[in-house]
Amino acid sequence: MLIFASILAIFVYGMIAAMLGTILPDLSDRFRLSPAQNGTIATAQAIGLMIASLAVGPLLDTQGDKIGLLLGLAFIAIALFGLPRSGGYGSIVFLMFLLGIGGGIVVTGANALASAVSADHRATALNLVNLFFGLGGLLTPFISANLFNRNWVRLCYTIAVLTVVVAVYQIAVPMPAPAGGTGSLFTQAGPLLGRPMLYLLGLFLFLYISCEVGVWNWLARHLIAQGIPESKALNILSLGFALGLLVGRVAVSPVFKSVSPVVVLLIASVAMAITTFLMLQTTKPGAAAALVFVAGVAMAPVFPTTLAITGTAFPQMTGTALGFVITCGWAGLAVSSRIIGAIAGPDPLRIRKALLVLPAFSVLMIGLNVIIWMSLR
Repeated sequence: MLIFASILAIFVYGMIAAMLGTILPDLSDRFRLSPAQNGTIATAQAIGLMIASLAVGPLLDTQGDKIGLLLGLAFIAIALFGLPRSGGYGSIVFLMFLLGIGGGIVVTGANALASAVSADHRATALNLVNLFFGLGGLLTPFISANLFNRNWVRLCYTIAVLTVVVAVYQIAVPMPAPAGGTGSLFTQAGPLLGRPMLYLLGLFLFLYISCEVGVWNWLARHLIAQGIPESKALNILSLGFALGLLVGRVAVSPVFKSVSPVVVLLIASVAMAITTFLMLQTTKPGAAAALVFVAGVAMAPVFPTTLAITGTAFPQMTGTALGFVITCGWAGLAVSSRIIGAIAGPDPLRIRKALLVLPAFSVLMIGLNVIIWMSLR
């Protein structure tokens, strides 16, 4: 039941992670938003994710995972019910900030819960749970393009209702007591924050999230600017990237029986550098879909495997450690969104050039991965 509770929460987070990239073309048309304003909206969501992930770690360690999950789901539901009523750019920025708050709490709480279920098989468990992030990310643009005819209002309300249902399930499921160690929170946090490994993992996730969320938020707009119809662009995002994440996490789970998590991260980083560069070199829908799918497969194990390494390295105050590392990831979202939006400026055709930050960051991940590998030996 605990794994299923984690799966449902991660599934909801996957759906809202794909939300901005799915509805952004329609929001941009309706409110005449520029790519720079799109970047500000994405940054507001990232700031919400950062604040929530950093703040919720101590809450999980002292009060338990259930409180955190319910709080996060409540924020998500409020934001999704409010988005269709937004009156313009300012209200959209605020509601995406609120959505980020909820998402940050949920993703940290769900991964902390899954991490505690199986310490001996943490990497496998987290990859299996997080494959439902890919499923959620697949369904949001797919439903929008194929069932709702790009009706973003219906999409918001549908996911909001699902979020409420998931919250009810979380209430019903018994969850373990807080996992914090003995002593005060500040006494335990001191040694935690003094370990270089925490910052190495945080920087690694900073670079990775910059790449993944760059695809979620900007790929559809880039493809549309290249002349690909909106419905096809959304299907490439769902049946390409999100499906790649889903398939990749299923495929990688058995690998951990014979390959260490840090080696998996190194291979994934190299594959990311190659695939994210290649997917920007074509304007043909078929080729774009194939390359985006392979990029999704390459990215699939990075987030959960990084969290698994974090959980193993920090058996006490795990929620706080996970929250810190995830917060560093959301900082990458904020930075990359601003960079992409600034490079693109008012011209959607320049998004292609701006997205070259993805392979550049992937190359940096390779070097950082080697440092982490040497530190763990």
